[in-house]
Amino acid sequence: MSTKPVEIGSLKEGSFVVIDNVPCRVVSMEKSKTGKHGSAKARVVAVGIFDGVKRNLVAPADQRVDVPIVEKKAAQVISVMPDTVQLMDLGTYETFEIKKPTDEEILSKLAPGVEVEYWEILNEKHIVRVK
Repeated sequence: MSTKPVEIGSLKEGSFVVIDNVPCRVVSMEKSKTGKHGSAKARVVAVGIFDGVKRNLVAPADQRVDVPIVEKKAAQVISVMPDTVQLMDLGTYETFEIKKPTDEEILSKLAPGVEVEYWEILNEKHIVRVK
């Protein structure tokens, strides 16, 4: 896994975090004050980057959580098949197949020869936008 540990209290809205082994984008972040007998708590609400499912995390503010390393890369579409898209990375010239994106706007622009931006997070590749 390509992650790095970060204290949960240092997360901000818009940053990424791994909850239940799923990469998520932080939507809201709340911190409660330290009590007489305990430490500060952090409440994180995040949405899965690839599946869109809302996830919650409540933990002490000094606890460490994993933050995924997002690799943003460019590729060229080689062919569009019924459920997958074959891409060639423009940096390494490696060819691979990934699932078609669910976004209709991206799907309508996919054609052989088109350049796309894809993200690789936790060894999963997904098309984010068409250049």
